[in-house]
Amino acid sequence: ANPFEGCTPTQPDLVDLSTFGKDYDQAEALGLRCFADTAVVLVAGGLGERLGYHGIKLDIPVEVTETTSYLAHYTSVIRAASKRLGREIPLVIMTSRETNAGTIATLEANQNFGLAPGQITLLNQELVPALSDIEAHLSIEEKYRLNLKPHGHGHIHTLLHTSGTAKKFAAAGIRHLLFIQDTNGQVFNAAMAAIGVSESHGYDFNSIAVNRIPGEAVGGLAKLEKSGCPPLTLNVEYNQLDPLLRATVSPEGDIPDERGFSLFPGNINLIVLRLAPYLRVLESSRGIIAEFVNPKFSDPERTKFKKPARLETLMQDLPKSFVSGEKVGVTIFDRVWCFSACKNNLVDAAAKVASNGPAESASSAENDFYLAGRMKLRAAGMEVIEAPQKTLSGIPLVPGPRVILRPSFALTLADVRARISGGSISGEATLVLDGDVTLENVTIADGASLVAKAPEGGTLEIKDRTVTRSGAVHDLVPLTDAEMASSDVPEYLRIRGYRIVAREA
Repeated sequence: ANPFEGCTPTQPDLVDLSTFGKDYDQAEALGLRCFADTAVVLVAGGLGERLGYHGIKLDIPVEVTETTSYLAHYTSVIRAASKRLGREIPLVIMTSRETNAGTIATLEANQNFGLAPGQITLLNQELVPALSDIEAHLSIEEKYRLNLKPHGHGHIHTLLHTSGTAKKFAAAGIRHLLFIQDTNGQVFNAAMAAIGVSESHGYDFNSIAVNRIPGEAVGGLAKLEKSGCPPLTLNVEYNQLDPLLRATVSPEGDIPDERGFSLFPGNINLIVLRLAPYLRVLESSRGIIAEFVNPKFSDPERTKFKKPARLETLMQDLPKSFVSGEKVGVTIFDRVWCFSACKNNLVDAAAKVASNGPAESASSAENDFYLAGRMKLRAAGMEVIEAPQKTLSGIPLVPGPRVILRPSFALTLADVRARISGGSISGEATLVLDGDVTLENVTIADGASLVAKAPEGGTLEIKDRTVTRSGAVHDLVPLTDAEMASSDVPEYLRIRGYRIVAREA
């Protein structure tokens, strides 16, 4: 069935910030001020089993130069912003049956990563009965025991409503909610600018998006117009978008523009919501999101399921519940600047690369994490000469420079420009900047490492300095076949296929 029967798709209202410039800087400056009145909502109900990692995905390191987990990275942004803006920025984490205990254990073991007591709220996702066949018989694990599965990340809206968390935030003066995913280390590169766009354009629902190649397996954001109904801007799955276009406005389907991109930006499930209209929607809908079912069939007649399926929800389907003319928009960013997922094991990732798809592995996500750091250096005017690309485990990587700019060093591009002037970095060099550090005319040679960390409350200035390689420093070392098969080697390294050995810096 065509769920969009009778709808005509057009390009959504959008702001394009895929290149740096005056518009980007203005949006980011405004968004940083608004971040003081923002709560971050992290949906983290999934395990890393597809990656070959048997813990919670939030524990996976986003980089192994210093081995910083995704949760440590996210909380470092919130901690740095809270300190700078003078207000404790709340963090909500939606867990599931599989991740709740592990998330609590990680927070306790790390003293909430420096966040204040009460700054983190955990909401445990509920489970729903799974269905065993096309007649919707309930699936049974054993006698008298239902087979239960998570309801999908759209359940976060129900939890924010039923727990009273959304209302509590409104009473505390929160004006925006930023919804993020569990393993996307790039999200905060774009978050401030996206919040700024929401504020300046009055968007009640703002999707952070990327330019999409026609036909790629990413949902497209489209404005759907239907006679007698208000327009609805919504994610349309890629397998539905092309036939919808062919049946309406484009007989040739989803064709590229002059830049090679679709008119319909790619959805990456990162959302900025304005809290006041969101509360209205929660009150009218009780936070309930339209459900769908996506079974995999085992027979040609499509009556038997390969495995039990459940009704699930998507958090980006919230606009289906809009009732009062809420304004929906899209903000487009460069893909590696805002999105690099970590979800595929090395074998699956290599197969995707071979078919011209994104790897979306732990190694490619780390590669893009460093790439974003290099983008920041270039924006500040530092010369960056990349090492030649290499392939490791079938996945293309650029081994350097490996650049980590901690949130305590810079929350925005303007911060980077204010703290770095001149200089260069090249090849497989490593640069880590943490705290109140400034660099002026600093050259970091191929293979050299500079790790600069200012003490709490102190400053560190490095000027007119050349850092050279004086032996093995931070080296990317592939794992041997024996190490890949050894349980003595941590899983977070085996899902990458390498380690980074820090010898001297």
